[in-house]
Amino acid sequence: MQNTDKIWTIVDSKQADYIELSDRVFEMPELNYREVKSAAAHAEQLRREGFRVETGIAGLPTAVMGEAGEDGPVIAILGEYDALPELSQAPGVSEHQPLPNQPAGHGCGHNLLGAGAMLAAAAVKDFLAERGLKGRVRYYGCPAEEGGAGKAFMVKEGAFKDVDIAISWHPADFAAVTAAMSLANTTIDFEFTGRASHAAAAPHLGRSALDAAELMNVGVNYMREHMPSDARIHYAYLDAGGIAPNVVQAKARLRYVVRATMVSQVHELLARVRKIAEGAALMTETTVTSEVVSAMSNLLANTPLENAMQRNFDRLGPPPFDADDVAFARRMQKTVTPAHIESAFRRSGLPATDFPLCNAIAPKEVPGPRMMGSTDVGDVSWAVPTVQARGATYTIGTPGHSWQLTAHGQSPLAHKGMVHVAKVMAGVAVDVLVEPGLLEQAKADFQERLVQTPYKALLPDDAKPPFHMF
Repeated sequence: MQNTDKIWTIVDSKQADYIELSDRVFEMPELNYREVKSAAAHAEQLRREGFRVETGIAGLPTAVMGEAGEDGPVIAILGEYDALPELSQAPGVSEHQPLPNQPAGHGCGHNLLGAGAMLAAAAVKDFLAERGLKGRVRYYGCPAEEGGAGKAFMVKEGAFKDVDIAISWHPADFAAVTAAMSLANTTIDFEFTGRASHAAAAPHLGRSALDAAELMNVGVNYMREHMPSDARIHYAYLDAGGIAPNVVQAKARLRYVVRATMVSQVHELLARVRKIAEGAALMTETTVTSEVVSAMSNLLANTPLENAMQRNFDRLGPPPFDADDVAFARRMQKTVTPAHIESAFRRSGLPATDFPLCNAIAPKEVPGPRMMGSTDVGDVSWAVPTVQARGATYTIGTPGHSWQLTAHGQSPLAHKGMVHVAKVMAGVAVDVLVEPGLLEQAKADFQERLVQTPYKALLPDDAKPPFHMF
C-alpha cells in the first residue's frame, strides 16, 4: 500500500501539465497518420520530463517513444492521439455545435488517452528514480487506432519485442478493467474494373464495374445469415464510378470491414467474401483486385495483470466528481435516449441508478453477451502480456464516436477521470516492478494462452500502413 500511495501522490503532483497537454491535443484534432502536431506535442512533453525520445517508430512518422530508467523489466504504457472525421464539436456545451473550419474531432477521447498514459509513465519514471529501482518505463505514442491499425504495424516491425508488459486504457463511462473481449478485423478494399461505354447507344459494349460492386454487396448480405451471430461485416463505396448515369462505369471501389471474435474466424470469413467478389466479377465480365488496408487482432487476456489492475481500482475507488460535474452530466444525458443509458449500465454490470456519472468501480466479470468493437491494442496483447483499463471520463450513456463524447473532451469531469485512470495504470506498473512473482505469473499466463491458440497475424507481410485512408 505504501508504494501505491506514493505513486498516486506523484500522479497528483504532475496532473496539471498533462491536463494542459490533453486540452492542447483536443484543440488540434488530426486524423489517422496525420497526427503531426499532436505527436510533436507528446514528444516535446517527453523531453521536458527527461525521457530519452525516439520518433518515427516502426517507420510511422507520427509514432513516438520515450524511455526512462535503466536495466530491469521494460514496462510499456500505450497512448493514442488520433481524432475522427466529421465529429467537430465545441467543448463543454450540451447541444450539437460544430466548430467552424474544423471537420474532425476527438469523438473517442484520444486526446485524454495519450495524455493520461503519459502521465502514468512520467509518474513511474519518478518513482523508479526516487526508489533507485531497476526497470525501464516507456511511453509509446501510437498513431491511427481509428481503423489505421497503427499498433499492428508497430508489432509487425518489432517495436515491442523487448517489452515485458504493456498497459493501456480507453475513455469510457465507467471505471473498470477492460474485459479481453474485442473483435478482430480486417479492412480491405475491392476494386472492380470494367469497360466504359455509351449507356444508351452501345450499352452492350460496356462492362459495368458498378454492377459488379452492387452484386458483391448483395452476395455478402445473403451471406450474413450463414455466419457467426457475433461477427460483423460493413462496407462503404469509395468510388461508385462517377456521376454520369449515361456512362457505363468502368471503375468502382468498395471498402469492407470484416470482424469476428477470433483471428481465425476473420480469416475464414474473409476467404468467403473474396469468393463473392470473384463471383460478382465473373457475372459482370469485369475484373477485381483487392488490397488489405489494415487489420487488428482480438484482445488476449492476462489474468494476473487484470487482477492487479482490479486491486488498484478497488483500493482507489471511483473518480472524485463534484457537483458541477454532475450538473454538466445531467445536461448531457438529456441529449441521449433512455436506451443509451440502460445499455451502458447493462454493459457495466452495475445496477442502474439515476446518477449520471460513475460512482462505483464496475465488476471485473460481467455475465451475459457484450457488444464489442475493435482495437489495435489486441495486436500488442498477442506480442506481450497486456492489460487495459477503462477510465470514467464521460456521462453514462454517451454514445461512442459522437458529438456528445467530443463535447466532454475538455471538461473538468474528463480531466478527473483521466488522472484517476493514470493512477491505476501507474499502480499496476509499480506492482509489476516490486511485487514478487507478479511479472513471472503474467508471462506464464501469456505463454499458456499462446500454446492454446497460436497467433496468426491478419496483416499480410507486405502490408503497408494506410497513410492516406481518410
